[in-house]
Amino acid sequence: MKYLLYVVFTIFVFTGCSTKHEHLPTVNSVNIQKYLGTWYEIARYEHFFEKGCKNVTATYSLKQNNELKVINRCQKIDTNEKTSANGIAYATNEANSKLKVSFFRPFYGDYWIIDLDKDYKYAVVGTPSREYLWILSRTPKLNKQTLDEILVKIKSLGFSTDKLIWTIQEKR
Repeated sequence: MKYLLYVVFTIFVFTGCSTKHEHLPTVNSVNIQKYLGTWYEIARYEHFFEKGCKNVTATYSLKQNNELKVINRCQKIDTNEKTSANGIAYATNEANSKLKVSFFRPFYGDYWIIDLDKDYKYAVVGTPSREYLWILSRTPKLNKQTLDEILVKIKSLGFSTDKLIWTIQEKR
C-alpha cells in the first residue's frame, strides 16, 4: 500500500505539473510606452483576488529598471471599501506581448496580451491555461460593436464567454 501511494504521488507530481495547453497566440508587438497608464476593467473571469469588486482599474508605469509597476484598484460592491494591490511585471519576449506579473513575490503569473486595439483603446489579456481573462479599456465602457468583436475573438482562442463577469464601472 505504501508503495502504491508513492507511485500515485509520483505520477501526480510529474503529470500534474506539466500540463500542456493549446497554443495561445499573442499580438505581434506591444509598445510599452503606449500601454502605460490606467485601464478600466470591462470584464474578467472571477477569481478570489477580485471577488465582489466594482470600479476595477489597473495602472501601469515604468520603473527605472524597465520593469512595470502595476497598481490594481477595486471597490467592494457590498461595502464600498477601496482596496489596492501593488505589483511588478516584466516582458518575457521581444514583442512585449508576454509578461510575467507578481503581486506576491516570488510567485509570478502569465499576462499575455492576446488582442490590442491599434490605438491602444482596449486590450484583452489572458493566460495559456485559459484560467484567467480580462477585457480592458481606456474608458469605463466599450461600444457594443467593439465588444462583440472581442467576444468573437476570445471564443476563437478557446475562452468561454459564459464565464465572464461584467465589471460594474460607476461614474466617478
